[in-house]
Amino acid sequence: MAVVLDGTGLDDAMMQRVARWTNLSETTFQLPPTTLEADYRVRIFTPGGELPFAGHPTLGSAHAWLENGGTPRRGDRIVQECAAGLVEVLPGEGILSFAAPATRRSGDLEGDFLASIVAAFGIREDQVLSHQWVDNGPGWAVIRLASAQEVLDLEPDLSLIPTAMVGAIGAYPEGSACAFEMRTFAPGVGVAEDPVCGSMNASVGQWLTRTGAVSGGYKVSQGSRLGRAGEITITADADGTVWVGGATTTNFRGTATI
Repeated sequence: MAVVLDGTGLDDAMMQRVARWTNLSETTFQLPPTTLEADYRVRIFTPGGELPFAGHPTLGSAHAWLENGGTPRRGDRIVQECAAGLVEVLPGEGILSFAAPATRRSGDLEGDFLASIVAAFGIREDQVLSHQWVDNGPGWAVIRLASAQEVLDLEPDLSLIPTAMVGAIGAYPEGSACAFEMRTFAPGVGVAEDPVCGSMNASVGQWLTRTGAVSGGYKVSQGSRLGRAGEITITADADGTVWVGGATTTNFRGTATI
């Protein structure tokens, strides 16, 4: 992803043009906050449109803000303002973690929509252990398969679900380095497959924790089919707050004339 440290003066159309030019999963633009509670405001664009919230851009934007002299007003926590509201980000040892925002939509997927996902994924409906709307802004839905290998084996035909924002998760054998493999597909915003998706992992973490499918923290592997080695850490506070963490690093710096 890319972070534009000063998006002041850029209109919607120009932000979208820059996001298409970078051709990355997400490009974010940092702006002054509109509330005293926030440290900064961020707008998040994919090549196909704007997102109200996304996890990877949240952590990347917080990393860039800190690296370029940002100081949290609340001492130990950053407060990011985005279209979905205020999101807390907690700096930690080697990673940043964000508090999963509340979902806008939950509950089982409708039969016709589930059938379209099953058809697009080329699987049988009886392979789906459970399914859920896990929408915290982008419109996510998810299905749970029996194993990580089934998730890795998916060869989706996204032309059958061109407006979907959907993921699949499956468990690794007990004792593995990660508990689950996740894949997320976002043809609805012009991203065939996201290498690492914090927003999906956030809402899925809330779902799995709420239903008792997991207890305590766990790790998720993502990006394997794209040649990436993403690893997401999910933890839950006693009050039920789910935190999504991952390592962040700066790979390129530069100046652009927009």
